[in-house]
Amino acid sequence: MLTPREIIDLLRQEYGELRWRPRSDPMSELVRTILSQNTSDTNSGRAFARLQGHFPTWEALLGADPLAIAEAIRVGGLARVKAPRIKAIAEEVWGRVGSFDLFFLAEMPLEEAKGWLRSLPGVGPKTAACVLLFALGRPALPVDTHVYRVAKRLGLVPARVGAAEAHGLLEGMLAPDEVYPFHMSLIKHGRRICKAQRPLCHECVLAFDCPSALL
Repeated sequence: MLTPREIIDLLRQEYGELRWRPRSDPMSELVRTILSQNTSDTNSGRAFARLQGHFPTWEALLGADPLAIAEAIRVGGLARVKAPRIKAIAEEVWGRVGSFDLFFLAEMPLEEAKGWLRSLPGVGPKTAACVLLFALGRPALPVDTHVYRVAKRLGLVPARVGAAEAHGLLEGMLAPDEVYPFHMSLIKHGRRICKAQRPLCHECVLAFDCPSALL
């Protein structure tokens, strides 16, 4: 079975060097990730832009009607579910911190930072990991559908292990500097080659040692 380092090295030849750059501040990343659930990147990006247009500061969400928030993010889908969640998160963060500056998470031990985020309403392991990895460059591994599917097919995740449990399992296999390229390269590979339906195993650079390859 291929090791995570071997997987990263082989996929680097396909997709190039994947270097971390900060994507946004932690609070923005948190809201972006909530909006990204069960929708496309394009639609979640539009929803985030519309949300900022209607509510230019996070403080503006505190007194907002959830229906107004839902209307602002409607293009992203599941607006009636996501709107009250975003409002509840904003209220909880404000109540705990007195601001929306979450950069203090960069200084906390990693597991404590994950726990702090996961204690917010509706925040699970993937959302917490996205905030820590993309906003702060911390070695927390988000396991989305692509990462989970590819890792299972490669034998890194046993069949009985669910996506939530896979976060800790896969992260434990990786050195800190491997987390970002592993995450990004598996997403690219899952979208382009290791698709949910009809994977293109004949084009896959990992197929020679993949227990699921259809060759």
